Amino acid sequence: MRVLVLGSDGQIGKPLVTHLRDKGHIVTEFDNYSFPPHDLRVPHVLNKILPEIDFVFFLAFDVGGAVYLKQYQDTYEFISNNVRIMNNTFDSLRRFNIPFIFASSQMSEMTHSTYGILKLIGERYTHECNGKVVRFWNVYGHEKDNEKAHVITHFISMAMRGEIKMRTNGEEQRQFLYVKDCCECLNILMHGFDKIENKSFDVSSFEWVRISDLADIIASEFNRRVIPGPLADDIQRSTLNEPESYILEYWHPRTDLKTGIKFCIDDYRNNSSL
Repeated sequence: MRVLVLGSDGQIGKPLVTHLRDKGHIVTEFDNYSFPPHDLRVPHVLNKILPEIDFVFFLAFDVGGAVYLKQYQDTYEFISNNVRIMNNTFDSLRRFNIPFIFASSQMSEMTHSTYGILKLIGERYTHECNGKVVRFWNVYGHEKDNEKAHVITHFISMAMRGEIKMRTNGEEQRQFLYVKDCCECLNILMHGFDKIENKSFDVSSFEWVRISDLADIIASEFNRRVIPGPLADDIQRSTLNEPESYILEYWHPRTDLKTGIKFCIDDYRNNSSL
């Protein structure tokens, strides 16, 4: 199958490209981080590519971890970037009628979050364009852009240098999914696109963990100290959306949190990129 991965240099996109190629698919990478002309904010940029494509993973988005979102999600540039990315991409997908999966977030139900609202708009676009929505629940793995790092990467980075100084008091809870499990799920959904009736899927570990406990797990790998922050969670406001378990009829996560964290630590130690 000829597959286009939008956001192919990202945290999910890069391992997905590898996973799909290992499965024998012909994969076209598309990401302006590594190749600036691949800018989805430019109208019609996909129109020459899509006629040669059988399936699209729409992973591209201006996004980052809690620190990045706190600083940027309410800015004009952040909103404009994502609106333009979605308008142009959905216009092209609809024009060429290409089957696709849109990467949303469990935050799409959090209307206090600009990022969440933008993802919800993307879900509505997807349903109108006959695509399928995948809501990710804190997928973790190797990240190259430290400014946009998510919490596990951020904690590993601090632990490699010294103490883990938390932004919050750590009482908030999250569900985390190792990126290779995520890639396996996406491949299953692609192959079952015409057979699986649901239009939306929550892809998660289906296990809650407190951020303070997450910090302790990472700190123990380095024999470091954890210093809690003074504030409560102000990004997701400790909202606990329960994921819909329908996806478990087709796929199950394989990697527990401690094992996945060890994989990430080994990866960063070998790559020395933090």
